[in-house]
Amino acid sequence: MMKTIMAAVLVFTFGLCGCAGMSQTQQTTLSGGAMGAAGGAIIGAIAGNAGLGAAIGGAAGATGGFLYGKSKESEAAAYQRGYQQGRQGN
Repeated sequence: MMKTIMAAVLVFTFGLCGCAGMSQTQQTTLSGGAMGAAGGAIIGAIAGNAGLGAAIGGAAGATGGFLYGKSKESEAAAYQRGYQQGRQGN
């Protein structure tokens, strides 16, 4: 039991440290893929094929995470352009 808990803590810690140098798009893509795979595995297990559900869910989640991240990066860039234009106008 103790080994299982230690392994889970290590995996969680390494997972958090691994995201430190990632851009927002990379983080949302990875998070979306992980959440999609987990959700797909659960639905797939109910339907009878957890592996296929995880693969489909992971792909859909990663795609959604990527698109969301790109949207947020574009929004931040537009904000910065507007901010700089406003500062130049003063």
